[in-house]
Amino acid sequence: MAELGRDLRSNLSRRGQADLTPLDRDPFPVLSTQDAQRIPGLVPLRFGRMIQSPFAYYRGAAAVMTGDLARQRTTGPRVVGCGDAHVGNFGPHSSLDGRHGFDLTDFDEAGLAPWEWDLKRLATSVAVVGRDAAFPVESIREAVRFTVSGYRQTLRQMMEMTIQERFYHHIETEAIVKTLRRKKGRGPEQTERVRQRTADRVLDPLVIVDEGGPSIVEQPPITRRVAEVDREALTMLFEQYRSTVRADIAQLLSQFSLTDFVLRVVGVGSVGTRCFIALLIGPAGETLFLQVKEASRSVLETHGGITQILPDRLARPLQGHQGYRVVACQRILQADTDPFLAWISVEEEGPSGPTTTDYYWRQFREKGSIDVTTLTASQIQAYGGLSADLLARAHAQSPHGQTVAAYMGHSEVFDEAVTGWAMAYSDQVERDHEALVKAVRRGDIPVEEEV
Repeated sequence: MAELGRDLRSNLSRRGQADLTPLDRDPFPVLSTQDAQRIPGLVPLRFGRMIQSPFAYYRGAAAVMTGDLARQRTTGPRVVGCGDAHVGNFGPHSSLDGRHGFDLTDFDEAGLAPWEWDLKRLATSVAVVGRDAAFPVESIREAVRFTVSGYRQTLRQMMEMTIQERFYHHIETEAIVKTLRRKKGRGPEQTERVRQRTADRVLDPLVIVDEGGPSIVEQPPITRRVAEVDREALTMLFEQYRSTVRADIAQLLSQFSLTDFVLRVVGVGSVGTRCFIALLIGPAGETLFLQVKEASRSVLETHGGITQILPDRLARPLQGHQGYRVVACQRILQADTDPFLAWISVEEEGPSGPTTTDYYWRQFREKGSIDVTTLTASQIQAYGGLSADLLARAHAQSPHGQTVAAYMGHSEVFDEAVTGWAMAYSDQVERDHEALVKAVRRGDIPVEEEV
């Protein structure tokens, strides 16, 4: 494997990773293609969030960057990757048993892809955040270099472990608390709040109790009732979901009743996709919140040109099910995976006949967040490094880890090259964001400002 990795340098030298193929393209047709599949009334809110800053644009433009990455040269090996590995998609999360970890937190675009794609998206995100904050150029470059170097060194360390050791490797939330506490800024306080937060604390204010029982408060356009979904249909969807979870979770869920179901706007890139929050009530009145999210084809397939055939021969009947893809990839990439993960399909009658929409379910509690835009230059460097550690751990679950580690080698040649690429691509992100803002000002794109 090590010899094969070094041989890859004849396909693409490590210094060649700095080469950014010129991008002669308009990002808006890509974004418009995605909008055609979204809830029309929420599309202006999506663009309202994207115009706030270059990093906000970057978060919502994974499809654009994937198309750009597909034009770049790669070494060849593919891994199960995140597909949207920007620095905002790493953070604290809670497991079912109450443990708090730090890991990847978004898997909507996950799938098979060249290993460089995730790393370059992560490295560029560090550069974009730094530029948004007006950090000195050399501070930004050093933060990006630290991120890339962290990935290279951690992947090599992973390859010195046994397969089982790297499978179980994880980072506790306390690690990021200690790391950011050594720097100045608000990061530690943010992390402590996330660590102390539970689903009940977050969502209890959204619940009201009246004569009809508990229900979720409507807060349009962020949270709103779904009038066309009746109780019987909800029950059927819930039973379908229970049929795809683990046996112990299915038994647990059998003691809960599905009480309410609302549409909820989430994220930036996901705005306009169908995402619901389900309220379940247990025998003692306890609450359980589940998120039901639409799973569309990954941008790795639609804009990266990679057919998503996951390495799970036992699940061949599920190949092509987008909810299964998200669940399977999250289980591969995340160290402590939510046991409530599962998938369903919903058949609906559309204007042109019956259509099928895939969804995945998860417990609405495990994903925390740290506002990376408030971090200092030294903190964003530390945060990028921790994110790179987790990305390396995730990629190490795929068979090509040893080959990739050998390709990158011991020197900083690779680090410098990818840093140069990320800095150059961050220029492109700023140009794209500026073009979006101008299009909005001309009235070409309707927006609804942040609610």
